[in-house]
Amino acid sequence: MTTRTAAPTRREQILRHAARLFAERGFHGVGVDEIGAAVGISGPGLYRHFAGKDAMLAELLVGISRRLLDGGRRRAASAADGGPAAVLASLIEGHIDFALDDRPLITLHDRELDRLRDTDRRLVRQLQRQYVELWVGVVRELYGRVPEAEARAAVHAVFGLLNSTPHFSSYRDGLPDRAGTAELLRRLAHGAFASLAPWPARADAAPSSGVSGVHPVDPGERQAPVAGAGGTGPAEGVGGEAGRG
Repeated sequence: MTTRTAAPTRREQILRHAARLFAERGFHGVGVDEIGAAVGISGPGLYRHFAGKDAMLAELLVGISRRLLDGGRRRAASAADGGPAAVLASLIEGHIDFALDDRPLITLHDRELDRLRDTDRRLVRQLQRQYVELWVGVVRELYGRVPEAEARAAVHAVFGLLNSTPHFSSYRDGLPDRAGTAELLRRLAHGAFASLAPWPARADAAPSSGVSGVHPVDPGERQAPVAGAGGTGPAEGVGGEAGRG
């Protein structure tokens, strides 16, 4: 028996094409008529679904932040019986899927977040902080001796790594295919987190990553946590609360 994926609704089609066009040409570089043409309806017909471009932008950025958080919580619950290593592996898999399949939303977040109304921008930040703290809790459960600020900085750093996918110009330019790119991101993410483990525990730090040759810092040589990591982090894009506005 085959499982059929439900066809996207007209509203979902509009959002997908709007995200792509906004990412390619900027929010102000795209008109309602162009979004309508991409979907196959008249520009004015879009107003039956959205009040305007601002409403589309808000739904895209609030929507992806909420989807990441909800998906992360589901993954954490499903993998809980396997312990924190299994939960972290599942969270990484989910974020890799997002980073490869929703690259326009990463670009859109980086460029256009400040265009949201204050209430929508605060909601995006609130959802992102909750998503970060979900990861931080799992990381600290797995690497119990790691200070909270250091665990949070590591999570932000991994988000920055995974959210770098919009900079991949094309899989044809010497990059692996999707599966190969996913495996590369997987190894890098697990390797980054494995560096949090004390030296004797390195071999067990990332059991599902298949990473070899990663050399974490010895506990006596661990550097101080990244400055400012106690709640905000670098502008690592969707998923991480970057401390702006």
